[in-house]
Amino acid sequence: MLERLKESLTNAPIIKRGDYYYFIHPISDGVPTVTPELIKEVSDYILTIADTNVDRILTIEAMGIPVATALSLKTGIPFSIVRKRKYELEGEVVLSQSTGYSKGELYINGIVEGDRVLIVDDVISTGGTLRSLIGALQDIGAIVCDVVVVIERGDGSLRIKEMGIDVTTLVKIDVNKDGVVIEEVAGEQR
Repeated sequence: MLERLKESLTNAPIIKRGDYYYFIHPISDGVPTVTPELIKEVSDYILTIADTNVDRILTIEAMGIPVATALSLKTGIPFSIVRKRKYELEGEVVLSQSTGYSKGELYINGIVEGDRVLIVDDVISTGGTLRSLIGALQDIGAIVCDVVVVIERGDGSLRIKEMGIDVTTLVKIDVNKDGVVIEEVAGEQR
């Protein structure tokens, strides 16, 4: 189960910035190559676990886009992208987000009160971006039906759980000088 994803993670290059080890991966970075087979495996698996009784799939710019696109094509559910720049459309909602490595503003367009949404994203680490997004969606009056993230690193999903929302992740990892260590895989007993 999720064999391509696991193999690609264990073979991911590692770079060190300061005291932090970063993994470089097609799902999280779009390099070296995003293969259709990997996106298919990930999106097929998400469809077996996610609540797709929704009005919209929602993802955050940029690396959630390939997975959201595949899910939209497979389900016929439209998707929206939470963008990093302002468009000044009517109803645009701005939210401030802070992660372990960046701060900034994000912009939600096309989501209105009562919309049922499935949030999909590439990676969760601190949970800062998702916490801000979920809070903004709740302020809009949208209903967060499900949150699915491909790769979990850190305790960010626990911080989202404190908001009363579960995050389902496909693979939980740790990263050290020797590479990516797979700690958990959805649907597998360890």
